[in-house]
Amino acid sequence: MHGLMMADQLLVTNIMRFAERNFPDTEIVSVIGEDGVHRCTYAETFSRTRRLANALRELGVHQGHRVGTLAWNDFRHFEIYYATSCSGAICHTVNPRLFSEQIAYIVDHAQDQWIFADPMFAGLLDALWPTLKSPQGVVFLTDAAHVPETGIPRVHDYESLIAGQQDSFDWPDLDERCASALCYTSGTTGHPKGVLYDHRSTIIHAYAACMPDVMGLANRDSVLAVVPMFHANAWSLPYACPMVGAKLVLPGPAMGDPATLADLLDSESVTATMGVPTVWLGLLAYLRESGRRPGALERMVVGGAACPRSLMDAFREEYGVNVHHSWGMTEMSPLGVINSPTRSVLALPPEEQPDIRVKQGRGVFGVEMRIVDESSHELPWDGVSSGALQVRGPWVCGQYFQPDEADPAHLQDGWFDTGDIATIDPFGFMQITDRAKDVIKSGGEWISSIELENATMGHPEVVEAAVIAVPHPKWSERPLLLVVSGEGSELTKDALLLWLEQKVARWWLPEEVLFIDEIPHTATGKIAKTKLRERYGRHPSPGVSAP
Repeated sequence: MHGLMMADQLLVTNIMRFAERNFPDTEIVSVIGEDGVHRCTYAETFSRTRRLANALRELGVHQGHRVGTLAWNDFRHFEIYYATSCSGAICHTVNPRLFSEQIAYIVDHAQDQWIFADPMFAGLLDALWPTLKSPQGVVFLTDAAHVPETGIPRVHDYESLIAGQQDSFDWPDLDERCASALCYTSGTTGHPKGVLYDHRSTIIHAYAACMPDVMGLANRDSVLAVVPMFHANAWSLPYACPMVGAKLVLPGPAMGDPATLADLLDSESVTATMGVPTVWLGLLAYLRESGRRPGALERMVVGGAACPRSLMDAFREEYGVNVHHSWGMTEMSPLGVINSPTRSVLALPPEEQPDIRVKQGRGVFGVEMRIVDESSHELPWDGVSSGALQVRGPWVCGQYFQPDEADPAHLQDGWFDTGDIATIDPFGFMQITDRAKDVIKSGGEWISSIELENATMGHPEVVEAAVIAVPHPKWSERPLLLVVSGEGSELTKDALLLWLEQKVARWWLPEEVLFIDEIPHTATGKIAKTKLRERYGRHPSPGVSAP
């Protein structure tokens, strides 16, 4: 017997209608190139969204067509999110930080009909255009006065494109399983892979993001979205904020500039912000140097890479800001776990709580997770057993978009294999101990590169650290520690190793520490281990003692 409730579809369109009716005056604030700071309301934004939807129809974009974006976090990109998905097309956000060859592959693999691009990417598109097969033209996200010179045959400016369009659009009645957005992984192995989200998964994911023990978003919040809109739905913020009517602050191309972020924190009374650790390390250094404070900021969600405990402690102790670790993947929309304290954890002695706080976090309703051994046997949640992390749920990728036949299987008995190695403690807090391909096996024993990196970054003179495996004739592999130290630091190898002796097992200690100027990062802010292996993977390892 079925229930007798209304069978309304879960559509992104419903967020737009709800926000415009219930929160018409809530602001979207954007940093943009030509005008500095732009302000508009949800009502004004969704009026422009209807005009854009009409313009898309005139460009020949119909249901199921992909529309590519090469854009920063701003109000126009937000409008594209809704005009495409709600009209039945698919918003394909392309990461402009990828290699040009990867961008060309992604655009053609997705078969994008049009590309909506920030003017600063005109040179990139000019160079790529002769090789691209699918796009019909480019719409630059600006007005007629600021359109860049380009050799691309069909070019429009965004403002002229929507200027003469009607402020009404007959939004189609879509099935909630219709694809709404497309995002490609960064392609750590082989070609980048497309993750195709649907309306249903997007709505459920946004609901989860708003929950008190997740991002805890509310109408009173002013949210600074530093996590890019070109990557994994900006962690759902373009959907979750209008869902609750929160003010949305978008830093545009200045998302990595500490001074701009500090200005926005002040001027927009930001209460919550989300982004990767490298951004917050830069902001922390700027705040300390300038003597400024982060205004009304209450909480910060950090993901994309492991967050150093020193960063968490500094924001809490110096500025009263709670930092919450999180973890997820493009394939998970991206929310997986988030570190918010439970009653049981808060009952622990104060000195034990930080060890829980540095873990990635505990499960969110909507994502099941487990760890398994090499025989796919599930391992206990004891905080000690370490295994392959697998997930499943309504916003988890079931298969990639138009997969290559050579791609390895990522589903196992209905579970998605994340490629991460993890432990889960009795409180349900998951901790990533390594990527499957990054773990170091020395003398038959495992060494976690991530745990060694985190321990090193706890040193007050270390800005960033990375660990890779280097070959060893006796122990097969040993860790090589790469360190970026702070300006004016006189930290030495011996002093750092002496400090690390109190933090990790003695046989984990690297025999070699290299101080370098910069650690390379991927397009999504993670440490680029591939590049580090290319540069340092053959570094000679001196004699060592047995583990």
